[in-house]
Amino acid sequence: MTGNDPLANALSGLDNAESVGHLNQTIEPASNEIGSVLEVFYDRGYIDGFSFVDDGKAGKFEVELKGAINECGPVKPRYSAGADEFEKWEKRFLPARDYGTLVVTTSHGIMSHYEARDEGIGGQVIAYVY
Repeated sequence: MTGNDPLANALSGLDNAESVGHLNQTIEPASNEIGSVLEVFYDRGYIDGFSFVDDGKAGKFEVELKGAINECGPVKPRYSAGADEFEKWEKRFLPARDYGTLVVTTSHGIMSHYEARDEGIGGQVIAYVY
C-alpha cells in the first residue's frame, strides 16, 4: 500500500478483499477515523464485525467481511454537505437513491448520511459504500 491516506488505503483494502472473495481483511495502521468508518459499515450491514488488535505500534483492525460490499472508497476532496444536500452526493457517488451509504464526519462524530439527515446536521462526506 502506498500513499499517506490511511482511510483510502483501508477502503481499497476492503474493496480488493471483497472482490476476490476473502472473508477477513487486516487494516493497518488503525485510527479513530477508520474505526468510526468501520462502525458505520457494520451498522449498515456491510461487514460482519471488526476488532482492534494492539500490535505495540498504531494497532490494526481485523475486519470480518461478508461479501456485501460491491464498492467502497474515499471521497476526495472532502466535500461539505448540509443536512439537505446529501441527495446531491448520493447521486454522485452511489448507484441509486437509498442504495448504499455515504459516510459523513460531523460535529457529532462520524455517521452515515441517513443518521446525519435524520439529525438535521451536515458535515463532510469522507467515504461511500454500496
